[in-house]
Amino acid sequence: MASTLTDRLSRLVKTMRGQARITEDNVQEMMREVRMALLEADVALPVVRDFIARVKEKALGAEVVGSLSPGQALVGIVNRELATTMGEGVSDINLVAQPPAVILMAGLQGAGKTTTTAKLAKHLVEKRKKKVLTVSADVYRPAAIEQLKTVTRQAGAEWFPSSASDKPVDIARTALDHARRHYFDVLLVDTAGRLAIDEALMKEIAELHAAIKPIETLFVVDAMQGQDAINTAKAFREALPLTGIVLTKMDGDSRGGAALSVRQVTGAPIKFAGVSEKIDGLEVFDAERHAGRILGMGDIVALVEEVTKGVDMAAAQKLAEKVKSGDAFDLNDFLSQISQMKKMGGLSGLMDKLPTEMTAKAGAVDMDKAERDVRRMEGIICSMTPLERRKPDLIKATRKRRIAAGAGVHVQEVNRLLNQFEQMRDMMKKMKGGGMMKMMKRMGAMKGFPGAR
Repeated sequence: MASTLTDRLSRLVKTMRGQARITEDNVQEMMREVRMALLEADVALPVVRDFIARVKEKALGAEVVGSLSPGQALVGIVNRELATTMGEGVSDINLVAQPPAVILMAGLQGAGKTTTTAKLAKHLVEKRKKKVLTVSADVYRPAAIEQLKTVTRQAGAEWFPSSASDKPVDIARTALDHARRHYFDVLLVDTAGRLAIDEALMKEIAELHAAIKPIETLFVVDAMQGQDAINTAKAFREALPLTGIVLTKMDGDSRGGAALSVRQVTGAPIKFAGVSEKIDGLEVFDAERHAGRILGMGDIVALVEEVTKGVDMAAAQKLAEKVKSGDAFDLNDFLSQISQMKKMGGLSGLMDKLPTEMTAKAGAVDMDKAERDVRRMEGIICSMTPLERRKPDLIKATRKRRIAAGAGVHVQEVNRLLNQFEQMRDMMKKMKGGGMMKMMKRMGAMKGFPGAR
């Protein structure tokens, strides 16, 4: 959805250059493009119709302010209405309750509830400093209970044991009693994935809700779901008083169709978005920022957050002090820089958060090839001995052949890596005592940057 809508609107803005004002004709032209992009993204038809009607009403007669062109003004209106459709701003999770605050996770089979439960546990432990207990009331899916145990351990929370022979309501009540007696702040209850047409399971989760009275009932939905998302949302809204939505698999191909459909159908705010498969890949959902990403305006705030989260400040400070003191920059340091970038989502993850205009300027760089180059560089360095990493000058013809064989590459690839390393090492020498900012400015111009040709 993101790329399709961005491309269509970008083309339209260009064709509308030179027009003095917003007219019914150019509004009609833009609405046609927006409608096609939304339908291609599999947004539910009633939602598309409502969205188009609101944008058209706001656009007709709107003044074009200052230096904005009619196309830019229309994109601004579309941006505001996208944010409104998805909920405007941030809707925080509600934990204002006598501890433990109970959160019930509901959704379809395969939506990613168990993993999302652990991701939410990690978020609450790290960001909200809460003592969190998880429990699985999924007595139908094989290994569901063990899966929650594993991912909860990764999240740094505590897990309450349950058995497939127990009733879900009994499991939840026992876990709630345990959470009260051991002073947990939050209890996360993972439920069985169900089909909207499965009346027995829908009745079961309604009884579970009535028994534990959760302060939050979160509907977990696959962001790549299309038209069917609206039917699912209706069924869950009728069975449960939903308080929020969690969109999973936002790093997939669609990014938006379900976000627009489900929010409007349920009336519940989107509270979180799963942005990667990693245990920390859960973001608080911000409708305005997401609308900006859909329209190709980028998400600089998310980029800064990603960098802040991914960069090891102690390692960065250590490298800065090493350069300042004149110590040699070695291949261990080079490998460390590659690892830092991977933690931030790699090149494509970072580029995805930049505005389209900025990424268009890097159009000559093949991102897939750049990612492969980075992985290849990492493999080559890992094929070296500790001594070779510390003293790259030792690497001559025989060692290069051994390293190439170990990494599964040609000797030319090893030579290319060493040349790139030499460029960076020379840069470090020039930066001795001159601070790291100058170095960072020059890095963009380094000829051997992966993927650049």
